[in-house]
Amino acid sequence: MSYKKDTICVQGGYRPKSGESRIPPISQSTTYFYDSTQGMADLFDLKADGYFYSRLANPTVAAFEGKVTELEGGAAAVGCSSGMAASTLAAFTVCCAGDNIVSSSAIYGGTFNLFAVTLPKLGIETRFFDPDAPAEEIEKLIDDKTRLIFTETIANPAIKILDFEKIAGIAKKYGVLFAVDNTLATPILCRPFEWGANVIIHSSTKYLDGHAAALGGMIVDGGNFNFKNNPRYASFNEPDESYHGLVYADLPSAQFATKCRAQMMRDIGAMMSPQNAFLSWLGCDTLALRMERHSANAKKVAAYLDSHPKIDWVWHASLPANKYHKLAEKYLPDGQGGMLSFGIKGDVKKAAVFMESLKLITQETHVADVRSCVLHPASTTHRQLSKAELEEAGVPENLVRLSVGIENADDIIADIEQALAGI
Repeated sequence: MSYKKDTICVQGGYRPKSGESRIPPISQSTTYFYDSTQGMADLFDLKADGYFYSRLANPTVAAFEGKVTELEGGAAAVGCSSGMAASTLAAFTVCCAGDNIVSSSAIYGGTFNLFAVTLPKLGIETRFFDPDAPAEEIEKLIDDKTRLIFTETIANPAIKILDFEKIAGIAKKYGVLFAVDNTLATPILCRPFEWGANVIIHSSTKYLDGHAAALGGMIVDGGNFNFKNNPRYASFNEPDESYHGLVYADLPSAQFATKCRAQMMRDIGAMMSPQNAFLSWLGCDTLALRMERHSANAKKVAAYLDSHPKIDWVWHASLPANKYHKLAEKYLPDGQGGMLSFGIKGDVKKAAVFMESLKLITQETHVADVRSCVLHPASTTHRQLSKAELEEAGVPENLVRLSVGIENADDIIADIEQALAGI
C-alpha cells in the first residue's frame, strides 16, 4: 500500500512484529551472534541480509535508513556519521584518482572545500559551474573522466533553487550520475528522484533530526541509474575480488548503495551511531509538520525584511520578485523551507552588531532545527574561501544567514526589529 509523505514520517522504516518494541530499540552493540558458520559466511559474501558488525550496518540505523528511503522514494540508503561523510563516501563510490566531479559552485562551504581542496589531494578534480548558467556552458565541463554531477536543491547559503530538469537533462545526455544534496528542502518539500536525480545526500543533522541533537548523514540510492556496461563506471562492471568476484552492475537493485556500503563504509568506517539514528528516527516523526511551519514562518520573515529600510536585499524564493520564485513554484510548491539570507546595509561591522543584539535568535554554527539561529558565513562556514570564491559561491560579505525556527513568527520578527533598531 502506498502512503502519503506525512504518514511515512510517522510509520515508515520500521514494522514491529508481535510483542516487539513499538519504536526501534537502540541496538548499542558492536557485533551480533550467529550459530551457523555458513550464515556468517553468507553475510560477508553479501548473499544474505543481516548484521555482523556495526561499522557496516546496525538495526537501529537500518530503521532510520528505511524511513528516509521511503520518504525519498528510493531503493536503499546508507546512514553516515555526518552529512560531510555522506558526501565524501558518495564521491568515493564512483571516483578514483584521475576522475572528476562537475559541481555547482553554490553549495555548502564544507562541501566546496571537500571538492576544491581535499579531493584534489587524492587525484580527484572538481570543475565548478554557476547553477544559473545555460546547459551548453555546463556541458563543456564534462569529459570522459566525469563521474558525478553534484548540486543542492536549495543552495546553502545562497538560497538558489535548482533547475532540476536542466541538470537532469545534461546528466542523462552524457550518462553521468546526478547527485543532489536535499538537506534544506527535505523530501517533504521536494523529492529529487521525481525530477531525474540518481543519488540524494542529506545532512540528517539538520531538518531530519530537527532538534540539534544528533549528527548524521544519509546517502539515498534512487535505483534509477543504469551502470551496466556504462564505460564511465568500470568499477561497477568489473568483478570485486574482495567479494569473490561480485559485479555490482549485475545486482537487481540498489547497486550504488551496495557498493558504497560494501567498499567505502567497510574501509572508511564513517557509520552513523545507533544513538544518533534513534534520535533522528524520532525527529522524522514530526518532519512534515515542522517543514510546514518552517516554510510559513520564513515566508513572513522574508516579507518583513524585504520592506525594511536597513536591509539591502533578501533571498527567499517565497518572495514574488525573487529570481527563483518560478522555479520554486515548480519544484517546491508546498513551501520553500526555513532558510533565508539577507544583506545588512553597510559594512560587516553592522552585521555583527545586528547579530549580537538578537535576544531570541541565537548565533550558532547550525541551521535547520526548531530554534531560530543566525550566522555570518563569510567569517565562519565559508571563511576558508577567498573573496573570489565567496562571490562564486554566492556569499557576499554582508550576508546574514537566518534559519527560521518554529517559534511564533511575530516573536521572531519582533526580535529582528529590536536588533535592527540598534544599528
